[in-house]
Amino acid sequence: MSKVENLEEHRIFDGMQYKYRHHSELLDCPMTFSLFLPNKEKFPEPPLLWWLSGLTCNDDNFTHKAGAQRAAARLGIAMIMPDTSPRGEEIADSSDYDLGQGAGFYLNATQEPWASHYKMYDYLTEELTDLVRVELGLDGPEFISGHSMGGHGALVLGLRNPERFQSITAFAPIVNPSEVPWGIKAFENYLGKTEEDWAEWDAVKLMKQHSGKRVPILIDQGDKDPFYKKELEPAKLVEAAKEKDYPLQLRIQSGHDHSYYTIATFIEEHLEFHINELKK
Repeated sequence: MSKVENLEEHRIFDGMQYKYRHHSELLDCPMTFSLFLPNKEKFPEPPLLWWLSGLTCNDDNFTHKAGAQRAAARLGIAMIMPDTSPRGEEIADSSDYDLGQGAGFYLNATQEPWASHYKMYDYLTEELTDLVRVELGLDGPEFISGHSMGGHGALVLGLRNPERFQSITAFAPIVNPSEVPWGIKAFENYLGKTEEDWAEWDAVKLMKQHSGKRVPILIDQGDKDPFYKKELEPAKLVEAAKEKDYPLQLRIQSGHDHSYYTIATFIEEHLEFHINELKK
């Protein structure tokens, strides 16, 4: 019996959009994820983009708002959109939007009550990866991208797994969570107050320590984003990348904010960036 339950399927452009549910043994709860597949006849073995969404989001936000399926169908890219945290009545939560369900920060929590379920890094890189490869047959080249908290996740997963991902892109990512309010709050709760334990989940710190394969990075940041200066600070990652002579491009987009309007505007360019890097 298949480990995945098909909840929805929709024809869109020259491909299919699916929504699945499965039971995660690692997170000990049901999890949903969305998946776009381009035309199987034209692209029988498509590369796979992992999209990680931001605070308060689930697997539907990107699927419904970004409009990425048109370009993905043209370029022959499959896209997987996981949820942002474990969910359920038995799962630890908070009344704050930036902690708990919907705010998993793509790490492995070590502190209770979070440690029992909040293992999003291992869920994505191991359990969901195995499911996608074995159950759905998607075992080709991979890219990773995300927005805000998900941009943080994309950078961390990409920098920690350089042999796996061909390229990384992000929209308005939290690049230095150890030093901004969103990240400090999450890290203190999920990882404890010992700041040395935070480094492996911080893109700036990972960049400063990086050695080995260099995975090209593209970042778009809107200059009208209300979180730009206080929570995001992408220039810190640019500075760290320059010290390592690392291939990173930051584009400051005039007039753009933190919303999915910005993502919808530039997502096609991000998908083309990934395909071009794969061709290289």
